[in-house]
Amino acid sequence: MPSTREKSQLMSASEIDRTLVRLAHEILEKTQDLDKLAFVGIRRRGVPLAQRLAAKIESLESRKIPVGILDINLYRDDLSTVSSQPVVSATDIPFPVKGMDIILTDDVLYTGRTIRAALDALFDHGRPARVQLLVLIDRGHRELPIAARYVGRHVQTTDREIIEVKFQEIDGMERVLLVERTDD
Repeated sequence: MPSTREKSQLMSASEIDRTLVRLAHEILEKTQDLDKLAFVGIRRRGVPLAQRLAAKIESLESRKIPVGILDINLYRDDLSTVSSQPVVSATDIPFPVKGMDIILTDDVLYTGRTIRAALDALFDHGRPARVQLLVLIDRGHRELPIAARYVGRHVQTTDREIIEVKFQEIDGMERVLLVERTDD
């Protein structure tokens, strides 16, 4: 694994929370029927993002929004380069996808390949009425024609730079970092 060095902190815990509050309000403004709204988080860091947004909307609207978890490992187009034995975690979508307005969530949007795989995996569970993408960070460099409808922050990066999102639920800390690959 290449070594990296931290360049800067892009977001603190409070900045992440404020961004999620703003995104929750944006979703409410653009959603016509909350009864059809559901979140599906891409495993790993898209899951806490989806859960937090659903909780924020629930506190604003006093209604529960369903949340699903999507594992995309077997749908990746780089599966052979990732590992000979990919780790497959459970997909858990405890509601019918058919006819729903799904907000697919992930931490960072980069080339678009993860989202392509997620769409393939999601459609194996049914045909939603609409799928919209929400990301905490959009760093550009798209290889596929994929765009997020909801974006926490746009951050232009070089090919050597990496965005690391750290969530309390997974990493035991809360922040977004810009790191750079170093030549060792």
